[in-house]
Amino acid sequence: MLSFARIRYLQVLTTALLLFFTGCGSDPTPLNDIEDALNNAGAYSIILEDMKEEGNFFKDYYHKYRIIQDDKANTTDWLKVSEDVYRANEALLGMTIAGRKDGESLPAAAPPGYQYVGDPRYGSWRTDSSGRTFWAFAGGMALGRMMDSGRYPPIYRSDYDAYTSYRSRRTPYFGRNNQYGTFGTVTQKTRPDFYARRMAKEARKKSSFSKKVSERIGRTRTNFRGRSGGRGK
Repeated sequence: MLSFARIRYLQVLTTALLLFFTGCGSDPTPLNDIEDALNNAGAYSIILEDMKEEGNFFKDYYHKYRIIQDDKANTTDWLKVSEDVYRANEALLGMTIAGRKDGESLPAAAPPGYQYVGDPRYGSWRTDSSGRTFWAFAGGMALGRMMDSGRYPPIYRSDYDAYTSYRSRRTPYFGRNNQYGTFGTVTQKTRPDFYARRMAKEARKKSSFSKKVSERIGRTRTNFRGRSGGRGK
């Protein structure tokens, strides 16, 4: 398991890489193509639904995106991306990485749903039995169905207030307890396939390493016995 310091380093690195790629004229990506296709859409969210890397010496990198518009939600097939794009988004699994509402683009990655909170067209503030204020999405919205499915915790007023501070600085928001993104507890529950692949990959690495060490020790012992057996008394 990664330490908090390592997780925080990867989150900061993600922010730096995103700022770099936003500032330079890089080649179009699958995400750019999706955004271009949604150019006339009033509001949408694009969530990094899944990601994977394949190959040993020469690797290929892939993303899956979930596109949410009003009452519609669709998930893309695996789309090949460059290593640079993969690394720039490596800490953002399960988060909204692009979107637009009222002509304004999402300034930085955020947990699903946050860009719609506070807008009465998409829901309202309510109070739970403990007296905590949370956002209830309007019925009929694809995003509301996803958020109310039990996969995600409620968005409380305190969470949203913290988010607005990050949004104003154009900085990705991973939740007050870093519960979102690739290393967050919420994502671990909602994206089990990703973590199963990661664990299987780590297991293969360890098995391969152990096999190489065992083979090396075996050769060393054989060579040692061979040299020892050749000595006379």
